[in-house]
Order: sequence, then structure tokens, then C-alpha cells
Amino acid sequence: MNTLSYKTKSANEATVKRDWYIVDATNLTLGRMSAKIAAILRGKNKPYYTPHTDCGDYVIVINVEKVILTGNKMDEKEYQTYSGYPGGQKAELAKDLIRRRPEVMIERAVKGMLPKNRLGRKMYKKLFAYAGAVHPHTAQKPQTLTF
Repeated sequence: MNTLSYKTKSANEATVKRDWYIVDATNLTLGRMSAKIAAILRGKNKPYYTPHTDCGDYVIVINVEKVILTGNKMDEKEYQTYSGYPGGQKAELAKDLIRRRPEVMIERAVKGMLPKNRLGRKMYKKLFAYAGAVHPHTAQKPQTLTF
């Protein structure tokens, strides 16, 4: 009797094909957009997703200063940093951070949704966030991604 073998195929660096996507963050909710971007960075949108391999694509986010926070988060949400020294803890409201460095909000939200190990750090390097509509990745011919 000739039986078929249905062995599971695992992706590796040689078999992964990486694409470039561009996301316009205008009028998108920060958390919902970040969750979808994190899934693309991990490679969960591909049929050959393998948890222990970086299968993800590159993502460019433009117009990050136009992202939306629901409820009172713009006035109440705090982003904290700590220098490591006594008294070195600083807190900044979301409305001040989006005015000063808007790309940090998207980067921190996506980074928190990726694995906390060397694989997650490798995935995070494929995220590019820019304030404004101009980005230096036109040579990669990114595809537009809508949510």
C-alpha cells in the first residue's frame, strides 16, 4: 500500500520570501494597527509561518503623527523612561510625545507585541516609522497595506 506522507514543512532563512509593505497611519487606532503590523513582522500572514524562524516582512509606517488614541488616552496615557540612576524616572503624556517624537509611540506599541527574545529583536528591526508622508524606501517598491 502506497501511503502519502504529509510531513510538516518548516520555513528557514533560505525559503522565506520577504516583501515590503507601507501603511498610512492616518486616522487608524494605535493598538489595532500595531497588532496587525506585529503579525506581519512575525510572518503570521504567510502559509509557511514557523514560530522559531523570522518569516516576517518589512513594514513602513508613514504619517504616524495622525494616529488616533481612543477615549481619554491622549490626555492620560503616560510613557515612562528610566535612566537607571536614582531619580532618573521620567514620564511623558501621549499628547506631548506625539508632538515631540511621534514615531516612538508606534515603535513602542509594536515592540511590546513581539516576542521578548533575540528573534523578536530581529523582527523589530524590520519596522520603519516616519512622521510625514516621505520615506527613503521607494527603491524597495513597497505595496500599500490597508486595514
